[in-house]
Amino acid sequence: MTQTKYIFVTGGVVSSLGKGIISSSIGKLLQARGYNITIQKFDPYINIDPGTLNPYEHGECYVTVDGMETDLDLGHYERFTGIQTTRANSLTTGRIYKAVIDKERHGDYLGKTIQVVPHITNEIKRNVKYLGEKYHYDFVITEIGGTIGDIESAPFLEAIRQMKWEMGRNAVSIHLTYIPYLKAAGELKTKPTQHSVKELQSQGIQPDILVLRTEKHLDESIMRKVASFCNVDIDCVVQSEDLPSIYEVPVNMQAQGLDAAILRKLDMPVGETPTLGPWRSFLERRNNATEEVHIGLVGKYDLQDAYKSIRESLYQAGTYNDRKTVLHFVNSENLTEANVDEKLKGLDGVVICPGFGQRGIEGKITAIKYTRLHDTPTFGICLGMQMMVIEFARNVLGYADANSREMDEKTPHNVIDIMEEQKDITNMGGTMRLGAYECILRQGSRVLDIYKKEHIQERHRHRYEFNNSFITEFERNGMQCVGRNPESDLVEIVEIPGLKWFIGTQFHPEYQSTVLNPHPLFLDFIKTAIKNKKE
Repeated sequence: MTQTKYIFVTGGVVSSLGKGIISSSIGKLLQARGYNITIQKFDPYINIDPGTLNPYEHGECYVTVDGMETDLDLGHYERFTGIQTTRANSLTTGRIYKAVIDKERHGDYLGKTIQVVPHITNEIKRNVKYLGEKYHYDFVITEIGGTIGDIESAPFLEAIRQMKWEMGRNAVSIHLTYIPYLKAAGELKTKPTQHSVKELQSQGIQPDILVLRTEKHLDESIMRKVASFCNVDIDCVVQSEDLPSIYEVPVNMQAQGLDAAILRKLDMPVGETPTLGPWRSFLERRNNATEEVHIGLVGKYDLQDAYKSIRESLYQAGTYNDRKTVLHFVNSENLTEANVDEKLKGLDGVVICPGFGQRGIEGKITAIKYTRLHDTPTFGICLGMQMMVIEFARNVLGYADANSREMDEKTPHNVIDIMEEQKDITNMGGTMRLGAYECILRQGSRVLDIYKKEHIQERHRHRYEFNNSFITEFERNGMQCVGRNPESDLVEIVEIPGLKWFIGTQFHPEYQSTVLNPHPLFLDFIKTAIKNKKE
């Protein structure tokens, strides 16, 4: 059995350099060489998970198949590599400390004084090694969130220092840093990178490989300067320039030999460079697509990262339909009967975004009424699907006061209601219906035609559900409940067959869409939107 190799990815100078994209790219390149890999993210914040964080704070909350609410970088890992992550792939300081405190309360430490070193660091190391030991991966890539120098990440760095020392040639450290361009001086500056590496060295870690994020191409002299000042081999310094798409990054990293450098550092045979055939053909289609398809995203978070997986799923679906997807964010808080025509007219399709809480829901309902009456292809996801149900109840069934119990506890027409098992829950974090659940599709439905199979499994993140006591009335009036959970009989999918494309899903299909396996719902939605454009 081969010994698992460990790759640690850290970041310096500033956050948001794209450690997740680099980690995903490394995973992709090693996979292409035939290795079995996994990627995990350690976040230094004290929340148990990002599930209770506002998307403005942390972007989208990504959900794994086993129901763990995680950082959006896990979405990148899955989209790039096609692996399925679990709760073991995402850890926070909060979870590490909670595990140690629980053990202390249980008496596991036999009266020892609990300290950051060795107890917290040992818990971190245990979690880093867990996946490799359990599943015998060839490579475990561990991304450490935050920036070197942050007080929160010190225990993680100490754990990495120890592991590098213990594992020798079975561990490698990759540091991602930033080379800023000073416009006034007309110069690229390496000093922030030197300081960042010095900070890392002060923690006892010498980076083996440096990835330099830059907005301008770096010439050989800058690369050599960084290598000599940071004690890194010149062939282990690569640059990560701004590219038209994140999906270009693996190809760019391969061209500069990042995967080869990792293998050399780990005393492994380098061998031939993989062709990345399917990946390159995806990029080719993406670059050749000139005709546009315009999709509206109706939601309340005016932040790209808040709907990251949805955006990427729509871009991928555009590529596979040989179109360039152009997304238009429409803030549902500002959407009214008076301006809806101006905001949505001319769009080829509309996605009603997920979310929580009261803010912006009336705008979503206004948008749905408009797209239903104008027969614009419409895709409602999670709360978006629930708003489709409420809009239909108000404007077709004639229940003007129809609502969700989440928004109005006293509504007599609670077409969306709280799930029975959720009624007594008081803790907000990690208590929703989370992770993958079965769904059976109705014969003759549009969704069965799209999925081409009767049994599907999709990921959930919600507390409220379609109220089954209204099913007969909805179906009699044209909205069909075409996807049901076999165990609970909960409604998972609604559609209006009489319209071009009017489908709402209680689950989040975007979590399953990857670069090489785009999700059938998004593919068909974009295909219909293109057809709609022509009509």
